[in-house]
Amino acid sequence: MTPKKELRIGLIGTGLMGRTHSNGYKRIGDFFPELEYRPVLKAVCSRNEENLRKFADQWGYESVETDWRAIIARDDIDAVDICTPNDTHAEIAIAAAEAGKMILCEKPLARTLAEAQRMVEAVDKAGVQNTVWYNYRRVPAVTLAKQIIDSGKLGKIFHYRANFLQDWTINADLPQGGAALWRLDADAAGSGVTGDLLAHCIDTAMWLNGGITDVSAMTETFVKERVHQLTGKVQKVSIDDACIFHCHFENGSLGLFEATRYARGHKALYTLEINGENASIRWDLHDMNRLEYFDYADESIVRGWRSILVTDSDQPYMKRWWIPGTSIGYEHTFVHQVADFLKSLETGEPCAPTFQDALQTQKVCEAVLESAASKSWKDTGAKGI
Repeated sequence: MTPKKELRIGLIGTGLMGRTHSNGYKRIGDFFPELEYRPVLKAVCSRNEENLRKFADQWGYESVETDWRAIIARDDIDAVDICTPNDTHAEIAIAAAEAGKMILCEKPLARTLAEAQRMVEAVDKAGVQNTVWYNYRRVPAVTLAKQIIDSGKLGKIFHYRANFLQDWTINADLPQGGAALWRLDADAAGSGVTGDLLAHCIDTAMWLNGGITDVSAMTETFVKERVHQLTGKVQKVSIDDACIFHCHFENGSLGLFEATRYARGHKALYTLEINGENASIRWDLHDMNRLEYFDYADESIVRGWRSILVTDSDQPYMKRWWIPGTSIGYEHTFVHQVADFLKSLETGEPCAPTFQDALQTQKVCEAVLESAASKSWKDTGAKGI
C-alpha cells in the first residue's frame, strides 16, 4: 500500500464548528480510504487552556496552543482551520496566507465586504489552497438538486425561494457578546441573521441558480438593548434579528429570502424551492435525505410531487455510507467537505466554495444590509458561483 501524504491540521477554535470539523477529519480515512492525503490533527488553539486540553484529549490533537499566532508560526502545520468568531477571520486568514499555509475558514468569510476582499487578495497573492465551510452544499439531496438543475430538466427558472428560521434569541433577558453569544454582538459577528443564516441560503442559491444582481431588503431588531456579557452594561443591539429580501438573478428569475431568530417553534428550519418551466424541486433540512420533485411531463393522472429518498449508491456521496434506505446526518456534510478538499490537493483544482466564491456571497449580504438601511434597491456586483 502506498503511504499516505500527511495534511497537518492546525485548528483554531473549539466551539461547535471546531467539533464538526474535527469529526470530519477523523472519519475521512474510514469512508474515503482511496484519498492520497490523510489529515493529521497536529495542534488545536483556544484561549481557555483547561477547556482546550479537554478538547485536544477528546478529539486526539497532538498538541495545544493558546495563541493563534503560534499555530501559524509552526513548521509542522500545513493547513489552518479557522473556527473562531467572525471578527478574527480576516486577521488570522491573512497571516496564514502570508505564511504559506492552506486555509479552511468557517462562514461567513468575514464581517464586511472590505475584510473579505483583503482575505481574497491575500490567498491570491500567496497562491494557497483555500475553502469556506458552506456545508449545506454537501448534503447529498442538495448536490442532487444541483445535478438536476444543471441537466436542464427544470427548463427556464422562474422562482427561487428560501428561508432559515430559528427562535433561540426571543428572550429579551439574553445577554449579547462573550462566549456562546458573540453572534448577538455586531462588533464580533458583523451582522445578525444576514451573515449567519442568510449567508448559507445565498451561497446555496448562487451555486444552484447563478448570480444575484440586485436586492431590496428590510431588517428588524426586535430587542433594541441587551446587557453585554463582557461589560455588564446595557448596550444598543446592532445586529439584525430578522431579514427579508427579494432579488433578481442573472438568469431572469426572481428570488425571495427570509431569515429570523424569532420564529417560535423553529430551531433550524432551512428550506428551499425552485420553480422552473418544466419542473420544480424543493428541500427541507428537517428531512435532509429527501428531495421533492415535480415534473409537468408526467401523465396528468399521476402528475404530482414525488419524494426522492437520497440514499442510493448512485446518488451524490451515498456510496460511501450505508445501504439504500438508511440515512446520514448533518455531521456527514463536513466529512464530505474534507473529502473534497483532500481530493483538490490531488487534482490541483480549487475546492469550492473558495474565498473568491464566498466573496460573492459577502457582496450580496452587504447589499442586503445597505438596502435595508436605505430602503432602496441595491446592486450587488456579485457573480454566480
